[in-house]
Amino acid sequence: MPFLADMKVLYHMLLKPVRGDDHAQRMESFYGGQAGAYDDFRRRLLKGRESLYQQLPKPEGAVWVDMGGGTGSNIENLADSIDRLKKVYVVDLSESLLNVASKRFEEKGWSNAKAVVADATTFTPEAGLADVVTFSYSLTMIPDWFAAIENAKRILKPGGHIGVVDFYVGRKYPQEEMKKHGWLSRTLWQPWFATDNVFPSKDHIPFLRHHFSQTHLDEQRNRMPYVPLLKTPYYQFIGQKKEA
Repeated sequence: MPFLADMKVLYHMLLKPVRGDDHAQRMESFYGGQAGAYDDFRRRLLKGRESLYQQLPKPEGAVWVDMGGGTGSNIENLADSIDRLKKVYVVDLSESLLNVASKRFEEKGWSNAKAVVADATTFTPEAGLADVVTFSYSLTMIPDWFAAIENAKRILKPGGHIGVVDFYVGRKYPQEEMKKHGWLSRTLWQPWFATDNVFPSKDHIPFLRHHFSQTHLDEQRNRMPYVPLLKTPYYQFIGQKKEA
């Protein structure tokens, strides 16, 4: 039943202790027991993924790297275009989530999609470079998120694109043309999400804008399941690596 599945996910999100000596073990501790029910709940919680992936360019024969891609559900947003891509890598540290991804790819017949246990701060595709790198609600769970962005820039071809969708909090004095968040929003969401080792940052967007030529930025809010009065701020960013 969907309700019972939701309660299982909420238990792991809100009550179950997260244990582990390193980030990979903590990720597995958090996701291992909820991997099977992960996608349905996150579909309602994590907005903006589908439209982000649809807006990104999909060159013929491209290499696409989805960092922190978990169960591979993001790749379903490429379903109409995946056959034209040379390779799709779903990179994550949680083997439980990647097992779901591998089964998904096998059932869909996506032989060019591969689930890889690896660190987003160091991963390099077999071809050496990628045409597109995406982060879907994963930057907030990567301790060295700035290193993950720098690694994405390193492996992107000149002219390649990065796409990010994630939670965030605004700066007290935001950059020009960015939305201003009130005091409650700036102080509530960081401790709220930190219990799950999710860390919304005021610095994601400025860091991305510094390293890439911005082609798209959208700042929105989404209602939380079972907490309808609260709206979580999230953003979409698409940027292009400058030509050498």
